[in-house]
Amino acid sequence: MTNSDSQLISTQQVLRQLTIVWADFESRLLQVPIIYRAMNNQLQLEDYRRLLADHYHQVKEGSGWICRAASSITEPYLEQRAVFIGHATTEHQDYKMLERCYQTVGGDINELHKQGKNIGSEALSAWMYYKASQANPFDLIGAMFIIEGLGKQFARTFAEALQHNMGISAEQLEFYTYHAEHDGDHLDELEAILSTGILTIPDIQNEIIRTAKVTARLYLLQLEELGNY
Repeated sequence: MTNSDSQLISTQQVLRQLTIVWADFESRLLQVPIIYRAMNNQLQLEDYRRLLADHYHQVKEGSGWICRAASSITEPYLEQRAVFIGHATTEHQDYKMLERCYQTVGGDINELHKQGKNIGSEALSAWMYYKASQANPFDLIGAMFIIEGLGKQFARTFAEALQHNMGISAEQLEFYTYHAEHDGDHLDELEAILSTGILTIPDIQNEIIRTAKVTARLYLLQLEELGNY
């Protein structure tokens, strides 16, 4: 078996395991009260405004922890580091889209800027920055599989449910529809890193899966704790 064959097998094994983690995450996501109500025509505009507000810090910090992760990547992985930097560059102003959505549903931008994180967001933020500060933190690909997967696998369904059930306009859904259209490409770039030799790092395959599981749980916690500061 060549090194190339071995890398392909390892990559496929990791992606299969990540897909299992995603499936469990998605089934739990649909049971979180705010998502359950959104998908079953029970959400009010005030609830959607709260969701945007409590999502704000995670979005604003996303490029921050990706940059931290990039700064923790050293030789011989500089090409992989460039992918992280490119990803952060693409996403570093996504929070402005969310701000526009928030304002179109009657939110006060000054109040949004002053609002703190809910307790789930605090836990998720601390976890992401902790992992990003470790040496060569490629296990964060597991975290990105969950977060970018939300855009690729769920954002469009979610946005369509809100539009159909609540009559929310395209302008008010800009953040979610944008990510539904673009996160698939981001995810492909990150998954491609798996086949660049990083899976030979000792225990990295298990760490990628574990980081995906923890990130999935903390993401749900962020949604479960809406309004709890």
